[in-house]
Amino acid sequence: MPKSDKTVSDACQSWLKTSERNELERSTLKAYRSHVNIHIDPRIGTLLLTELTRSSVRDFMYEMLDEGVSRAHVKKVMVSLRSILSEAVEREWITHNVALDVKLRRKSRTAEDEKIIPTKDEIRLIIENAPASHRAMFITAIFTGMRISELRGLTWDCVDFDRRVIKVSKRADEFGAMGAPKSRAGVRDIPIAPMVQETLSAWHSEALENDLGLVFPNGAGRVQNYSNIYNRIFKPMLVENGIVSDRGEAKFGIHALRHAAASLFIEQGWNPKKIQTLLGHASITMTMDTYGHLFESPEEDVSLFEKLESDLLAA
Repeated sequence: MPKSDKTVSDACQSWLKTSERNELERSTLKAYRSHVNIHIDPRIGTLLLTELTRSSVRDFMYEMLDEGVSRAHVKKVMVSLRSILSEAVEREWITHNVALDVKLRRKSRTAEDEKIIPTKDEIRLIIENAPASHRAMFITAIFTGMRISELRGLTWDCVDFDRRVIKVSKRADEFGAMGAPKSRAGVRDIPIAPMVQETLSAWHSEALENDLGLVFPNGAGRVQNYSNIYNRIFKPMLVENGIVSDRGEAKFGIHALRHAAASLFIEQGWNPKKIQTLLGHASITMTMDTYGHLFESPEEDVSLFEKLESDLLAA
């Protein structure tokens, strides 16, 4: 293959154009452009692709960390860089994707890394004190584990009161555009608890009618903005009810209601595969990586080992 004079910046632009041709979601394209414009292009954009080495990619990764970019975001940028270089390989600008050989090692888990899961008392406070405008939404979130994007995009035709099931088949992106879930696993049926059935039945007669048939529309009958829900409704509700951190700030975000649902499912003793399906996770690995620690029971483990010893010695 002839030596290429293409730069990393050239590969970035080619990759972005390909992403646009593939009609990826606007939010995804926005994130990709951000990765390129804020991190990749300014740091290594001028390098020839043929000059890029594992060492330079590792330096790039560590430079982001040293400048205070979160590990989670660095991982996302690295995923984009690997995809960019994979396209360069396909175009025969380089023979090997050196970024595939560079991984960000997992740091040891600390207490601060643990996901904040609302306590039962906090869940009850939310149910009892949520503003009337959003009580139905929050109750549905707590008992179904639906993502906020799925709740914002939920339509009445997907709520089957007779079968007592919500069919998740669409979501609303950050721009309010309706679309299918990001993965096939996201399409699922979720049985609804009696409180959800009762609350949604009452809400059906109160909710603003709208052309989209949204269950939880905004005042104009359109998809609600996530920031508005959090900043104007959810956060003030937590503060008013004393659900705050040591600094007096809202203790958790809306996504914590999904964690709450998962913890309730696990407490009921449901098997991980069922919980994976209900949450719409693409794999059981994702479920266990996220909530595996909640399945652990030291007391039960002690009993299991006592039985193990008893069965062995009895034999």
